[in-house]
Amino acid sequence: MTTFDRRRFVIASALAAPSLAVTRSWADAPSPAPPSSTVPETVLAWAIESSLRSPAAKARDVWRHPMASLKFWGLAPGQTVIDVSPGSGWWTDIIAPYLRHTGGHYIAAVADLNDPKLSAGARKGRATFEAKYATAPDTYGDVRLVGFGAASGPLAPAGSVDLVLVSRETHNWTGNGFTQKAFGDFRAALKPGGVLAIEDHRAPDGADPNKGDGYISEAYVIDQAKMAGFELAARSEINANPKDTKDHPFGVWTLPPTRQSAPDGQPPNPAFDHSRYDAIGESDRMTLKFVKPA
Repeated sequence: MTTFDRRRFVIASALAAPSLAVTRSWADAPSPAPPSSTVPETVLAWAIESSLRSPAAKARDVWRHPMASLKFWGLAPGQTVIDVSPGSGWWTDIIAPYLRHTGGHYIAAVADLNDPKLSAGARKGRATFEAKYATAPDTYGDVRLVGFGAASGPLAPAGSVDLVLVSRETHNWTGNGFTQKAFGDFRAALKPGGVLAIEDHRAPDGADPNKGDGYISEAYVIDQAKMAGFELAARSEINANPKDTKDHPFGVWTLPPTRQSAPDGQPPNPAFDHSRYDAIGESDRMTLKFVKPA
């Protein structure tokens, strides 16, 4: 299976979250103390530094800039937020506790259990995510799960959501009209003036969106969002990385944190020299903020 075909398989499996490791080396640490202030920025800083997050997750902050990114997108107390395909919960561990302590609501758009084509792995990934987050309301608040995929229904009651976060997912959705289906779902769920927040690996403008290397152009994403009825409110270079040459042997997955060293379906190559790619760091990323017109 090629890299491109594998990414398309993700869509066929309803954009399933990967399985989460149940055993965590930091899991035996005491539960974090509640934030010492109700000032929104202080609560967000508490969530980012919280012991709920693994050391490996925190190590990526230098590339993913959670404080600056969430402030740019306008995360605020009391909001209802949809996190699309949250995977292992990198953003969940920040946003859900923040909303828990500011009176908001977190919704995870995960594998659609009504999809007859859903794989066993996708079902397991959703179940593991639910076991971690939806059963710990004192820590994460009222985490809700909703099915998201090619044939899924509404993600939330119409006009009830303040912010939809799509982190490094749009490159998986090219072709077959899925991007417009997804963006339409987001627009329906958002309140007038609500925000669609997008971060993704950035290809040069004019690049083929179906190349399958994990990169997608900013211009393509903006065009797709505008087609779905969104307005571009702002763009940022918060997550830019000028060292990223975007010409790696295994696409964006050559870079950290994946560090792929062999073609898909083959075992890792122990002789592969990661040093050049580790020196680049994580990918160059677009950071975009769209709004649903009032």
